[in-house]
Amino acid sequence: MKSKLAQLDTALYFAVFTPSPKHWWRLIALGFSKSGNGGLYVLMALLCAIFLEQLGQLFALTTVLAFAMERPIYFYVKNRIARVRPCDCFAQKALLTPSDKFSLPSGHSAGAWLYATCLSEHLPILSIPLIIWAIGVSLSRVVVGVHYPLDVIVGALMGVGCASLAIGIVGTL
Repeated sequence: MKSKLAQLDTALYFAVFTPSPKHWWRLIALGFSKSGNGGLYVLMALLCAIFLEQLGQLFALTTVLAFAMERPIYFYVKNRIARVRPCDCFAQKALLTPSDKFSLPSGHSAGAWLYATCLSEHLPILSIPLIIWAIGVSLSRVVVGVHYPLDVIVGALMGVGCASLAIGIVGTL
């Protein structure tokens, strides 16, 4: 028998996920999801390091340190928990093919929140758009059918936590 939390998580998943690819919000969600694939992070960090001089270099250092902490934790937790993705549990087909078979935590959510937190620390004027983007990336993973809501919440907490730790470490240098 499923726990109450798992039942709530599944109910929330079905409240957000819609199997029809024709809904306009699924196309927007697909765009948000793809923006969290990782290439954007590298490009933006390089551009900031080049054009924003010391501020950009501090941002790049903070982000690299945060990802150096987050990635091993992410892979360990994901493989240790080994939660099967909703698109593999139910008859509904996801809008995209996930890169691996497990869902908890969401790496896209962790990466988006990590990046948004690091960049907001160095460029606070961008905080609101970055938070909106990180929320969009996180929600998109449920909308396209590859994560449960709890997966993206845990990913977001992991991303913010690693970013905050990195910000604290770099701030002491």
